[in-house]
Amino acid sequence: MSDTPRICVIGDALVDEIRDADGIRAFPGGAALNVAVGLAVLGVPTTLITMLGADEEADLIREFLEGFGVELIETTSTLGTARAISHRVDGEPHYEFNEAARGRHIAFTAAAHVALEEAPLIVVSCVALDSAAQFEELVAATSGRAPLIVDPNPRTGMMHDRDAFLTNLEALAAEALLVKVGDDDAAVLADESLDVFADRLLATGAHAVLTTAGRDGAGVRTSDGVRVSVGISDLPGPIVDTMGAGDAVLASAVATIHASGQPTDAAGWVALLGDAMLVAAATCRSEGALLKKP
Repeated sequence: MSDTPRICVIGDALVDEIRDADGIRAFPGGAALNVAVGLAVLGVPTTLITMLGADEEADLIREFLEGFGVELIETTSTLGTARAISHRVDGEPHYEFNEAARGRHIAFTAAAHVALEEAPLIVVSCVALDSAAQFEELVAATSGRAPLIVDPNPRTGMMHDRDAFLTNLEALAAEALLVKVGDDDAAVLADESLDVFADRLLATGAHAVLTTAGRDGAGVRTSDGVRVSVGISDLPGPIVDTMGAGDAVLASAVATIHASGQPTDAAGWVALLGDAMLVAAATCRSEGALLKKP
């Protein structure tokens, strides 16, 4: 382990396979990997705790993470490395997942516990919250440690029990410094509008909820009454790929909180969202989910 305290990101790492009229391309991906690498791009030391197979796809991901200086702590999957096949419909990705992705489970090794004990922040992104065993292990590994930031990232192709996922998300949110949710998350998990779903999570005890709504921008609402929103940022060049935009928003927000602490007033939250929207806009102007700095 490094002597430098590293933010720990817990969640998925997989191969994103894009299929469209231009052919088939594969990239290292997964929401948690995107956030971990995004933090590294923003200059924040990061460790990723994830699941990989013993295969060539895992070697590709390991090499990719090493190139960005992200430390890796992995669980070995007997089902191989997870893969998401992405088909584009009107520019938006629609996913199919392999057996490894559907059967995902992260074990918390001794090395993981050491990293979590030393981390200044812990980020949870795209973990199987509908699995009772996974949820119990996650809570045991993170309770009483660094402030928690949660992005549920429910994927219909990987989720087996929506009610259990939502119940466990609410329990996790109750302990969280910040929860990030998108309009698609609200629809998938609760058939609710984003505003109603954000208020639901605040009611559990979450300190703040960061909401993302695609072209309608992003917002924050907090337990002490802050309500702010910003629009998307307009940068030169066309939007090429929206994959990874939400992960870029989260990575930018985490980097701001790591550097300056969580904002305490509306102006601070607006500044955080403005920076995140610039990063998301830059990310959307190239193919793949890798965070780009504006």
